[in-house]
Amino acid sequence: MPTELSPDHAEPPSVPEAYLPRQAEAPAGDGPRRDEKDEKTGRKRRLEYPPAPEPLPVPVVDNHTHLDFRDGLVTVTPSQAMDAAEAVGVRGAVQVGCDVASARFTVESIEADPRLLGAVAIHPNDAARHAERGSLDEALAEIELLAAHPRVRAVGETGLDYFRTRDEAGHAVQQESFRWHIRLARTLGKALQIHDRDAHDDVVRILLEEQGAGGLPEKVVFHCFSGEVDLARICNEHGWHMSFAGPVTFKANDALREALPEAREDLLLVETDAPFLTPHPYRGRPNAPYLVPYTLRHMAQVRGTDVDDLARAIDANTTAVYGEF
Repeated sequence: MPTELSPDHAEPPSVPEAYLPRQAEAPAGDGPRRDEKDEKTGRKRRLEYPPAPEPLPVPVVDNHTHLDFRDGLVTVTPSQAMDAAEAVGVRGAVQVGCDVASARFTVESIEADPRLLGAVAIHPNDAARHAERGSLDEALAEIELLAAHPRVRAVGETGLDYFRTRDEAGHAVQQESFRWHIRLARTLGKALQIHDRDAHDDVVRILLEEQGAGGLPEKVVFHCFSGEVDLARICNEHGWHMSFAGPVTFKANDALREALPEAREDLLLVETDAPFLTPHPYRGRPNAPYLVPYTLRHMAQVRGTDVDDLARAIDANTTAVYGEF
C-alpha cells in the first residue's frame, strides 16, 4: 500500500476529479457533515480525499455508504461518487439512510442512479433521541413507508450502540427499536443491516429471541463487523453475514484481523461506511466508495487468498443479500 503523504505534499493526480478541491462549493449546511476533528484525539483531520487505488480485477459492491454526508473540502453528488467508484471496480453501492431526512435522500438517490440500492432505518442513537422528544413513533412510521420501496433492499442500519448512548433508559429504547426494525424487515422480506457498537451480547441475544418468537429476516448483516473470533463463529453458525470496513486495516485491530479468517467465505461482504472509517494508510481522511479496493485487498492478504477470488465471492454474496441492481 502507498505511504501516507505529508501534510504539505501536493495531492497526486489520481484523486478522482469530483473529489478535488474547487473554489466554488455548496454551503456547509448542505446536508449532514462529518466533524472536522478526530472523534478520539480531538485533532483537526486532513480533509483532502485520498488517491484512487488500483482497480479491482473483479467488480464488487460497497454494501454500506452514506452519500448524503458531506466531508472534506468538496460536495460530491451520488452520481459523481458512483462514477469514481465504477472506475476502480466498485460497480454499485447500498446507500444507507439512518434518520428520516437521510432515508428520504436514499429513496431520491436510488431512483436517480441505477448503480444504487437503498437501506433505511432509524439509527439506534437517533431512536433514543427521538424517544426523548416524543417523536419516535412518527419517525418509525415514515421509515415503514420508505422501506417498502422496491429498490430499498434492507432495513438498517438498526441495532444497538452503547458507546454513544450510555444510560439504561436509552438502551431500553434502542432494544425496542431494534426489535421493531427486525420485524419490519421480516414482514417486508428485506435484509437486516445491524449497527453493533459495544453491544455484541445484547445484539445476539435479541436476534436469537426474535428468531424464536417469530423468525428473523432471511438475510442478516453485521455492518462494519467489529467482533472477535467468538462472534464470527456465532455468525457462521446462524448464517449471518459479516461486512468488513476500514477498521480491519487499522494497525491496532489484531482481534478483528483474527476474526476475518474465521468467517465463512459465503458470509463475507465489504463496505466503506463512508465518509467514516477510511482504510489505512489514509485513516482519518474523508472516505468514499471508490476506496473499497484498499480494504478488499487487505482482506485478501489477511485471509491468504487471491484478490480476484475474494472479490468474486464477495460480489456473489452481495447479490444473494440485496438482489440484482
